[in-house]
Amino acid sequence: MFQSGLFTRQGFLSIALLATFGACAHGVSAQTAPRTPSDVVREFYKAMREHRFKDAWSMTIYKPAVDGLTADEMEDLRSTIFDAQAAQVPEQVEITGEQIEGNTAKVFVKLPATESTPQVTSEPVVLINSGGVWIVGDEANQAIVKKAGRRYFLDAAIDLNQNAMEEFLKNLVGLEAVYALAHDGAFGNQKALVGAGLMSDDVVDPKSTGYSFHLTMAKDSKSFVAGAEPVRYAHTGKLSFWMDQTGKINKLDNGGKPLTAAAPKN
Repeated sequence: MFQSGLFTRQGFLSIALLATFGACAHGVSAQTAPRTPSDVVREFYKAMREHRFKDAWSMTIYKPAVDGLTADEMEDLRSTIFDAQAAQVPEQVEITGEQIEGNTAKVFVKLPATESTPQVTSEPVVLINSGGVWIVGDEANQAIVKKAGRRYFLDAAIDLNQNAMEEFLKNLVGLEAVYALAHDGAFGNQKALVGAGLMSDDVVDPKSTGYSFHLTMAKDSKSFVAGAEPVRYAHTGKLSFWMDQTGKINKLDNGGKPLTAAAPKN
């Protein structure tokens, strides 16, 4: 659903194009003039930049995806998805214009130059009018979110964590090969790999990965077994992983328990 490379500058805009703006978090009186499409865009970006994620998504088509989420679930999503999205929001959002045609609108947002995109660009944010309120996104994507409900972001985070862990295990085989070349064919445990500058501890930090990772070496260090289980089953992940030094990866939804396999031989 969400890919590990999603949170690029362009990726954030793709999400913003789907966002729907509902009632403001602090309430809007019946006498207050309806917000224009440009007002809606400004308020959403402001809430995201201030990390008021539930407020922000409650102003989007993702409102059904955050309604009813617990504080722990919001925290899981913050570290897995939302912080990365908020980091893509520029400090100043410059709106250069808007176009309204019936119940649809486009707001044009100027994005500042960055290292990856050295030229200033302008991107349209699409909105629809729903019940007299302008919301960002379209009806087709709104229907998808409504169907998924509160599982939308939760399942997206699970997919992201699982894909990232599998990718890490694939890379680990290469890291171990590099280490072994410099250590007479002996593989290294996590501390040794960090000490050799081949990886950092935060790569497998459960708080950011959603997984508990462990690396077990044979007595002669000529083989190893790596495993990972979700920190909170069905919240940060569903699949458990097992891999040996050959790079063979086993993955299974077994309720968050470690996968069983033969211990590495000496």
